[in-house]
Amino acid sequence: MRVEQLTCSIGAELSGVHLGDAARDDALFAEIKALLLKHKVLFLRDQDISRAEHAAFARRFGELEDHPVAGSDPEHPGLVRIYRSDKRENYENNYHTDGLWRETPSMGCVLRSIECPPVGGDTIWVNMALAYKNLPEDIKTRIAGLRAKSGIEHSFGAVMSPENRAKLAAQYPMVEHPVVRTHPETGEKLLYVCSFTTHFVNFHTPENVRYGQDKTPGASHLLNYLISQAAIPEYQVRFRWRPNSVAIWDNRSTQHYAVMDYWPAPRKMERAAIVGDRPY
Repeated sequence: MRVEQLTCSIGAELSGVHLGDAARDDALFAEIKALLLKHKVLFLRDQDISRAEHAAFARRFGELEDHPVAGSDPEHPGLVRIYRSDKRENYENNYHTDGLWRETPSMGCVLRSIECPPVGGDTIWVNMALAYKNLPEDIKTRIAGLRAKSGIEHSFGAVMSPENRAKLAAQYPMVEHPVVRTHPETGEKLLYVCSFTTHFVNFHTPENVRYGQDKTPGASHLLNYLISQAAIPEYQVRFRWRPNSVAIWDNRSTQHYAVMDYWPAPRKMERAAIVGDRPY
């Protein structure tokens, strides 16, 4: 296996390895997992693997999870089909951490390209450990101990009828997570807010709020500033897809953005997301 680091901040491309083999080989899988913790997102080309092999490799990291809106392959639960062909859907073209609206957001994902446009449709990943590390010290002090709410209703639910949106919100109510989480395996501090995040829950204290302006719009200005850190190019890697390309990412330490510049060309992807832990 050969490893090529792609940027100074995040991402590496692996060659000379087949994920079907990695699903069956303990030592090879352990090597790939170690590289994932180091580089945060890994890329592989020419992975002509079956859906069963795709799911089996992802399951080496942990149990797979379904998505309440995007459908899974009937024969492989947890292998979500993200097919963009018949209409334009703008769900992925924002910086986000998958499943931040869950009590236990995804640990990571394995995404394979089935069909991609002749040009466009790249995906960007962001190193959120570096995004936290480079924050001004006064901001780090302000956000230490802050917690925020995230939800699915205002994103995937926005196009639903009021009745279906209410059902979705009841099934997946707003969740509370730390604004800065700790990676359970590396110990890194990570900036942990994204487009699913709506507001802080413990900001309105005498230390933070002298007058109403400090709370509104003060708190929202701070949240928007934190969310905007994902858009800094120095923290990013951008990947151009080809059929049978695969990306494996640590969802705890990254955000990503699927560029919607290819419509009306089709783009078909299949993703296996791994159940994560409760952030702390």
